[in-house]
Amino acid sequence: MLEDKLNEISQYVEMDRDLLLEKGVEAFLRERKRELMIERYELLSRHEVSNLEELRKKIETGDVKEHPSWEDLITLENPNETLSHHR
Repeated sequence: MLEDKLNEISQYVEMDRDLLLEKGVEAFLRERKRELMIERYELLSRHEVSNLEELRKKIETGDVKEHPSWEDLITLENPNETLSHHR
């Protein structure tokens, strides 16, 4: 069924089936990267820092509350964790 849809779409847009699949994967990956960048910006902005090290220092010095700051730091350090939040 998926093969049929892929063939149908490739004919409709007049594009080679494999190229269509490749372009689709590229678009999907670009969108995931964009989502990760937005998530990263939001988490860093929430703590008024520009990078992970600044956030780590703020946590260690008590300038921000440990919770949820540590969770945010872990999310930023582990992109796979961030991706799983979007599923």
